[in-house]
Amino acid sequence: MTPMPHFIRVSNGSRLPHALATCAASAVIGAAALGLCGCSGPNIRAADQGSPTTMVGVVRIGAKPLARELTMSSELVPFQEIDVYAKESGYVRELKVDYGSRVKKGDVMAILEIPELEAQLQQDEAAIRNAADRVLTAEHEFSRIEAQHQVAHLQYERLAGVAKTKAGLVAQQEVDDLHGKDLALESALEASRSNVEAAQSTKQVAEAGRERDRVLYNYTRIVAPFSGVITQRFANLGTLVQAGTSSSTQAMPVVRLSQDNLFRLVIPVPESYVRYIHVGDPVDVRIPALERSFPGTITRFSVDVQQDTRTMHTEVDVPNTDRVLIPGTYAEATLHLDRKDHAIAVPLQAVDRAGTQTTVDVVGADNRIVVRPVSLGFQTATDAEVLSGLRPGDAVVVGDRGSLKAGERVRAQVVDLTQNDADPSPK
Repeated sequence: MTPMPHFIRVSNGSRLPHALATCAASAVIGAAALGLCGCSGPNIRAADQGSPTTMVGVVRIGAKPLARELTMSSELVPFQEIDVYAKESGYVRELKVDYGSRVKKGDVMAILEIPELEAQLQQDEAAIRNAADRVLTAEHEFSRIEAQHQVAHLQYERLAGVAKTKAGLVAQQEVDDLHGKDLALESALEASRSNVEAAQSTKQVAEAGRERDRVLYNYTRIVAPFSGVITQRFANLGTLVQAGTSSSTQAMPVVRLSQDNLFRLVIPVPESYVRYIHVGDPVDVRIPALERSFPGTITRFSVDVQQDTRTMHTEVDVPNTDRVLIPGTYAEATLHLDRKDHAIAVPLQAVDRAGTQTTVDVVGADNRIVVRPVSLGFQTATDAEVLSGLRPGDAVVVGDRGSLKAGERVRAQVVDLTQNDADPSPK
């Protein structure tokens, strides 16, 4: 029995034998496969070799000066500031200064009234006059006794000479009497000389007492020990001020005087930066309240590190020639610690740190990302010195690198970090 052929209905409604339909379908599928292969092969290679779409910002590595700086906050204080006390207790008779008054060294700021010292000076003058009278009396007495002694001594010498040349002419008793009188007057002369010296000493003591009281009386004029400005006034006219030399709790200063042509900043420098501090180094002092900067100089430091804070007491002198600085003003001092003029530098924002490993992303000559380990040295607030791992001219990626992978093709664009610090990615 002959088998019946199988038929397949085609789109036009006619039927084909199954074998013929199978061959036709295979031919169509093969042609389609060839067509697909011919179209997709060149397109895939073009996509692989085309321009990359990811753009990254880069900076070119080169040599530049690097400076290490330390900025610390402090408070401006006068170079000198004192409370001026009275040497002696008294009433304020005149007050020549007030808040904000500027004085020069030696200017009188106040005058006290001390009646006791005035009376003491008058007593001293009287004592000196009395001592002078005693000296004059003693000197007159000395002159009188000296004249008597000279007469008695001449009489004795003449009589003694006659007794020697002409024996028996003069009684020995007379010679002895004149000799005794001569010795007595000589002794009286020495005593009178001592009285004169004692009177003169008494006068000198009186004069010294007067000088002492006069010096104390001069303290009624309270003068400025240095040039400056009055920042506080504690007394008024008629105020009784106590002597500042006593331990009394009632002692009160008259004024407070501050030197305003020179200020100082006290800076606690951390232990790790102590080795960079030198006398004479310049310091930039910025006053935020004035929006100005002033030059300063490291003038002195304690040369030891405090145990509790691990800092060194350092002082910076700031001239105030135009009188714009005010005591107590907040200041920011920038110390220039170290400097390298020619250092291969990389921006810190281009550096990745993972544990102890430090790397940067470099765009190679084939525009592919290369993760390169680097060794850093000298560092500032924005840059770091590269000891190894980079060469001048290398293009280092800055900005967002989280989506980049090693070997990825990118399009590099050089950016200027000085003008676009907030976002170094290319626009």
